[in-house]
Amino acid sequence: MTTLPGKHHEPAGLPALLDGLRQALRSAQPQLATLPLQPMLDKGLAHHHVRLQGSGLIARLPKQSQMGLPAAANLAYEAACFRRAAASGHVPALAGSLPPGPGLPRGGLLVEEIVGRPARLPDDLPAIATALAALHALPLPPAAERAPLLDAADPLRALQLEIDHQAQHLGAAGLPPRALALIASARAALARQCQAQARPLRRLIAFDAHPGNFLLRADGRAMLVDLEKARYSHPPLDLAHATLYTSTTWDVASHAVLSPRQVAAAYVTWEAAWAAHGHPGDAPGQRPWFVPLRAAMWLWSVTWCAKWRVLAPRDTPAAADGEDWSQQLTADALVAHVRERVDHYLGVPVIEQVADELRTLQQLFDTAAPAP
Repeated sequence: MTTLPGKHHEPAGLPALLDGLRQALRSAQPQLATLPLQPMLDKGLAHHHVRLQGSGLIARLPKQSQMGLPAAANLAYEAACFRRAAASGHVPALAGSLPPGPGLPRGGLLVEEIVGRPARLPDDLPAIATALAALHALPLPPAAERAPLLDAADPLRALQLEIDHQAQHLGAAGLPPRALALIASARAALARQCQAQARPLRRLIAFDAHPGNFLLRADGRAMLVDLEKARYSHPPLDLAHATLYTSTTWDVASHAVLSPRQVAAAYVTWEAAWAAHGHPGDAPGQRPWFVPLRAAMWLWSVTWCAKWRVLAPRDTPAAADGEDWSQQLTADALVAHVRERVDHYLGVPVIEQVADELRTLQQLFDTAAPAP
């Protein structure tokens, strides 16, 4: 999270949103209501971030619900994400909630401000893998206690359905035939995987663990600062999202192109950290899932790119509920960056590059992955 440098193109409605935040603080957190409010650089498509100067807190104000939820339910979901992950020691503390209201239609959360720097890859991959292992090592609650977080009966099949839903936009997104063919081949492979009976273990995962969502504290600890999509699913999905080309080149501050051996080493670091949390027997059993779930996470990412390309030009709906990818909600510079990245990731060269990397990683894991 970076402070806005000088003059910038604000997303539409930000001044009114700051007024709404002030009003919400007067009602819910009056001791914070007089603090200066400092908008932070618009770095994401799902939230505005505002620093409450002098408090050590950040207000996370949803622009939309990536989970497609009504405003109050979305806020409860996000709060649960922070609370469930807190014991890992690698996420900001949740300090309060601001309910949806007239001036703040989607409400907001108050979370601890993490003082740190963006991730530097590949040097910080061990810290990121260690943070993810700490999250994944949290005890799995009884099924009746997992709501409101997603907890599908079959998380792999649920992910396939989510990919299928996003893939409905592939035709309108204007991809070249070669790109469509490669995506179709990967989707067929995932369908075959879903038809088999075997499944990887289930744990709390972030599902949004790209490097741009981490800050590195001065003590070297990696902190995951965005958690709105956490769910009970398969840990290798997070490892994939932390190291895929479509993730490591997404955020300008943490941009890097990793070699297959650097990627494999991050997975091995996770295995060691996972074993150190008391799961030594489980780590080897996850390795056969590393590449298949990496392919699935890439499919989710690339079909999301198609979805964004189609939906971003549309006007934002009048209701402050549900999902909304309209570019009106986001600063011009960020929209331009996302558009450039989406175009890049949907191109044939990048899709072929990802397919080649998957084959190389499978060979590495079939033999011996490099030591971390």
